[in-house]
Amino acid sequence: MSNKRVVITGLGVVSPVGLGIDETFDALVEKQCGVRRIESFDPSKFASQIGGEIRDLKVNNYVFKKYRKSVKVMARDIELAVAAAYLAVKDGGLNTKCVVDREEADAVNIDSTRFGANIGAGLICADLNELAGALSTAVDNPEAPIDRAFSLGKWGEKMSNLTPLWLLKFLPNMLACHVTIVHDCQAPSNTITCGEASSHLAIGEAFRTIKRGAADVCICGGAESKMNPMGLMRPILNNRVVTDYNDRPEQACRPFDEKRSGSVISEGGGLLILEDYEHAKARNATIYGEVLGFGASANASHWRDVQSDGRALQIAARKAVADAGVSFDDIDLINPAGLGLSKEDAAEAAAIHGVFGKKATETPVLCTKGALGNNGAGSGAIDLAVTVKAMQRGVCPPSLNTESLTADCQLNVVRKDPIDLRAELALSFAGALSGGQTGALVLRRSVS
Repeated sequence: MSNKRVVITGLGVVSPVGLGIDETFDALVEKQCGVRRIESFDPSKFASQIGGEIRDLKVNNYVFKKYRKSVKVMARDIELAVAAAYLAVKDGGLNTKCVVDREEADAVNIDSTRFGANIGAGLICADLNELAGALSTAVDNPEAPIDRAFSLGKWGEKMSNLTPLWLLKFLPNMLACHVTIVHDCQAPSNTITCGEASSHLAIGEAFRTIKRGAADVCICGGAESKMNPMGLMRPILNNRVVTDYNDRPEQACRPFDEKRSGSVISEGGGLLILEDYEHAKARNATIYGEVLGFGASANASHWRDVQSDGRALQIAARKAVADAGVSFDDIDLINPAGLGLSKEDAAEAAAIHGVFGKKATETPVLCTKGALGNNGAGSGAIDLAVTVKAMQRGVCPPSLNTESLTADCQLNVVRKDPIDLRAELALSFAGALSGGQTGALVLRRSVS
């Protein structure tokens, strides 16, 4: 691995409280909540009827004119990634063809062959209305009012009821596919599908790609929408979402709080621009901070078992801190997932105590899920962008709904009100709820 330094030069976020990192960060500081009763489909038959929806997102605003016909084959997850990518590229001062929206070569200021992408994605839910309409034609006795049965033979004949490109809307790698086409990213590209750990792992992979000299710039992070019937039903069946706050959604998700009873489904995306330091300097880019270290691990237990000591998280955190060449005593800010799940929050707290020791109750902890809900594969990158912005602005937003900490979550969670913050180093980590993957990153604010 080379000695190249990797800096952050662009932040792109779409969240239930804002389109753009500044809008999102300001909303968090102002204690706004993006969790509401679900409107994109009828949730009345579900035990949980709330979520973090993004309103007024028009994906046509984030692609060049000739590409707008492709919006027809974009699932919601893809739209989120494309929007976040545009905001990140724009924020980073990169004039890709999408940003300048014209073909003149002199308007583009980046070598596409040195521009990579690593994007985390989730399981994209098929359009159930579209699929059901096609399935309803693949039956025996179609004229019978009751005695109708699904037929595989008829399904083979009737699949023409779906557009030929139908499947391309729902493949997880299509997030990276559209982003790389829109912004002409021709360096190494990858898709990571590891639940809530996806963004950290994708950003870590981009970090290593630049470190080894395979790219000068990478767009990386993740996006996912759980705002669909399947995205809601899965966590309900796994007892992972709040079901007793349908009448007061803004109070539902309570990270590390004694009244926490589950997470809230949401949608969102975060994409960051990572760049070789010398390349960023040469083009006079604004530098938000530096990625110093990356670590990853896996929970070898059953995917539904929560490690009470947060062992896998500890391993990832230790690897990231060692890779950064710092110590846990140097860390000024901690950013865990903080999903509001009882066992998972306690495991994260145990992991923090395991690696920080006495400093675990002193170091400020930044949590966003009380305001945003669980954005799945996009949650980690949103958290990282917020963490970077907190370090840049010198203020840490509070964790919404975190009021009284339980005995197993004794951390210095920033709550009630924002605090002034002079953080030079931050540790951010997350683990997948299904699959056991974990990722951790160490960030530095100042770059010299």
